[in-house]
Amino acid sequence: MARNEEKAQSMLNRYLAGKLDEKRGPKQKRPYLASECRDLVEADKWRSQIIREIGKKVMEIQNEGLGEHRIRDLNDEINKLIREKGHWERRIKELGGPDYSKAAGKVTDSKGREVAELTGKGRGYTYFGAAKKLPGVKELFEAEPVKVARRSRFQMHRAIDPDYYGFRDEEDGVLERVEEDAEKIMRMQAVLDWEEKEQERQQALSSVAARSAGGEGGGGEEGARFVAYVPLPDQQAIEAKILEMKRNDLLSKYASEALLQQQAQAKSLLNKK
Repeated sequence: MARNEEKAQSMLNRYLAGKLDEKRGPKQKRPYLASECRDLVEADKWRSQIIREIGKKVMEIQNEGLGEHRIRDLNDEINKLIREKGHWERRIKELGGPDYSKAAGKVTDSKGREVAELTGKGRGYTYFGAAKKLPGVKELFEAEPVKVARRSRFQMHRAIDPDYYGFRDEEDGVLERVEEDAEKIMRMQAVLDWEEKEQERQQALSSVAARSAGGEGGGGEEGARFVAYVPLPDQQAIEAKILEMKRNDLLSKYASEALLQQQAQAKSLLNKK
């Protein structure tokens, strides 16, 4: 029973649709050439119809499961409709309507390059949806890696000059001045270190000599036999004199007046006399 009602309902729907088509009259077909249209309102209507068809096909081409051939056909149909839309827009402008071409934007890739210039089918051909991932098309949207040319050993040797080995580093005189100042500071520091170590050594020798003299003095008569009636300098005074002579010799040989002044200032800071 339900099946018969469905059949009757479908027949009624077809009947009502047929009556509505009769009232509307025969379905008007879009002119093949835009130049055949003489009415501005009609031209705008056909342009809107083309835009709706483009939207439907663009939604359909997003499906990657349609197959390569169907995707290519859809992309060609969309580009054909886009060209037809351009014809109608020019016709609308000729009939005194608005200029839609000024508001249309260019289709670009992720780097701002116009896609029409990257394709091989002329200016204005665009790929939509799954068509961008087709073999031979995907490479158009990928940036080519920058090739770095490797230099040969011969080319690298040709670029080597005396500056590479530092042969001309001293020509401007800057390096010599820097090295001279650094050498003076290092020399002064070495002299101060040597004097400090020498003083410690002399103190150690003096302490040893004092202990030896104390041991000999406690030996009774043998210690009293060796009495010096001539005033002679002791071991410490002799070593201090030798140290002073060596120091003066080093300073006269290596140090300048400016360096001596720096040394005096350093000694005053270190509380040395």
